[in-house]
Amino acid sequence: MHGGPQRNFSISLWMNKNLWGPPCITVYLCVPKNMLAQDIIKLNDLHLVGKLVSEELRLGLHTSKRAGVGAEFEQYRHYQPGDDPKRIDWKLLARTDRHMVRESATESSHTIRFLIDLSGSMNYAENGVSRLHYARVLLASLAYVGFRQGDDMSLYGLVNGAIVPLVPQGRQTMQRIIVALEKATASGQWNPTEPVLPQFSTKTNEMLIMVSDLLQVNDEWLSLVRGLAHPRREMLLFQVLGDQEIDFSMRGFFRFHDLETGRDVELEADAIRDTVRQNATAYLTRLDEELRAPNVRLVRARLSESVAMVLRKGLL
Repeated sequence: MHGGPQRNFSISLWMNKNLWGPPCITVYLCVPKNMLAQDIIKLNDLHLVGKLVSEELRLGLHTSKRAGVGAEFEQYRHYQPGDDPKRIDWKLLARTDRHMVRESATESSHTIRFLIDLSGSMNYAENGVSRLHYARVLLASLAYVGFRQGDDMSLYGLVNGAIVPLVPQGRQTMQRIIVALEKATASGQWNPTEPVLPQFSTKTNEMLIMVSDLLQVNDEWLSLVRGLAHPRREMLLFQVLGDQEIDFSMRGFFRFHDLETGRDVELEADAIRDTVRQNATAYLTRLDEELRAPNVRLVRARLSESVAMVLRKGLL
């Protein structure tokens, strides 16, 4: 009756959100040389995966383990008023149009807050990798990097539109953060109310790193980002999407299931392909424009991409 067998497909896509709505110990790890990034992320051990990805990231970013002022370069950070202009990497500025300062390890210790979206759409998966697991690996890898740098770190979860503390601030919180990420589950949707914001201290400079699909009905994410904006807070937003959510190359008849509302709808993929692609492109373009603000950076990632490569895009 529908021109082919019916298949189930759990996906948030741009269905109700955009299609019909408003847009000290050394550990040696033995890993097979032929293991691909897609295989590593599927390992059922967040501690191991986070360490592997952070090692890969560190090898790509750093040239020394520990450096003093004026010693070997270790990483970049965004230029801030008061920084010596001589430390700006002018070659990087010419390539990326971003003012980045070169700093050493002893200068890099600062406050980092991690925020993971725990709404139902984070359960979306492609090729055996869920968005929630991808977010866990991404944040666990950053927690390892922060631990090496001696950063103060904390973890929060976005639950029904409210930011809930999961791990309090501290320098020895890496293990607690990874355990909390392993236990984190995603369900429900963003309640149609103004987001509840915590009373974050802004006495010192800090970085807020958020991981989500950034899909919204009524500008919930934009309101949250604006509410958290502060001159002393740098925000790094990782938007994780699946290939099908962007490209929508499926063919045939499917039952689409919204992971937040539980709504099902049966549709011919070929009939809605152009509409979904157009709405996806329009929404992502608008999001890019709205989040083009001081101290805010958006990094878009696909579930098929290596986490280490995505992190390099965000940290360089």
